[in-house]
Amino acid sequence: MHAATALGGMAMMRHQDLAATNALRTEGTAHLLEAARETGAGRFVVESMMFGYGYGDHGDGLLTEDRTTFGPHQVDPWLERHVGALRTKEELAFTVDGIEGISLRYGLFYGAGTTDVHLVPKLRKRKVPAVADQGRALSWVDVDDAARAVVLALEKGRAGQAYNSADDTPVGFGEHLRAVAAAFGAPRPMAVPLWLLRPAPLAHSIMATNLRLSNAKAKHELGWQTSHPGGVAGVQTLARRLAVPAA
Repeated sequence: MHAATALGGMAMMRHQDLAATNALRTEGTAHLLEAARETGAGRFVVESMMFGYGYGDHGDGLLTEDRTTFGPHQVDPWLERHVGALRTKEELAFTVDGIEGISLRYGLFYGAGTTDVHLVPKLRKRKVPAVADQGRALSWVDVDDAARAVVLALEKGRAGQAYNSADDTPVGFGEHLRAVAAAFGAPRPMAVPLWLLRPAPLAHSIMATNLRLSNAKAKHELGWQTSHPGGVAGVQTLARRLAVPAA
C-alpha cells in the first residue's frame, strides 16, 4: 500500500508545499513498485485523491471513475505538476508487469487524529478563516472509512481499476470548518472572500474548486460503506465520541 506523503498538518498554502509529495507520487511510486516486484507482491494499492480530476469548477454533478477523465492537462504549470504527479502515480501502478495495481481516489480527510489534532486547535486560536463557498463543494472522507477502503481494495478490487472513496454528501470547505467549530465548541471561523487567498495560491486553487465524487463504484464492487452520510454528521459524531461539548 503506497500512501506516503510529505505533508505536515494543514501545510497546503504554497504550490511548493506539494513538491516533496509530488516526488513521492512519481519517483517514490516507481521505487516502491520495484521493491514490490522484488519481494513477490501480487497486488499494489495506491492512495490517490480527488484533485487528480483537475482543479476548478466541475459543476454540481458527481464525477465517476469511468466517465470522467483523470489527470487532465492543467493550463497553470504549477497545477499541472500536482495533477500530473497523481496521473503518473496511477499510470505506474496500472502498467507494471506482474502486479495488479488499484487506486483509491480519496476526498479530503477528516476524523480522529486529523480533525481534532490538526484543525480544532487552529480553529480555537482563530487561525483558519472560512472562505465563502458560493455554491462550491468538495468531497470528504472519514479516515477510518478510508482505511476500510484499503482493506477492501486489497481483497476485492479489480486490477487496473480506480475507486472514488468519499462520503455521500459533498460540502463546501467553509461549511465544513463551521461544522467542526460548532461541534467542538470553537469560535466560529471568520468569513473571508476567496480573493483574499491569492497570496496563498495552492490554498486558493483548492478553495476555488467545485468537485463532487460519486462513490457508487466502491459501494457496488468493494462493498464499501461510509460511517456517516457526510462530513458534518461525521465531525459531530467525532466530537461526541471525544466527549467535547458542542457549541
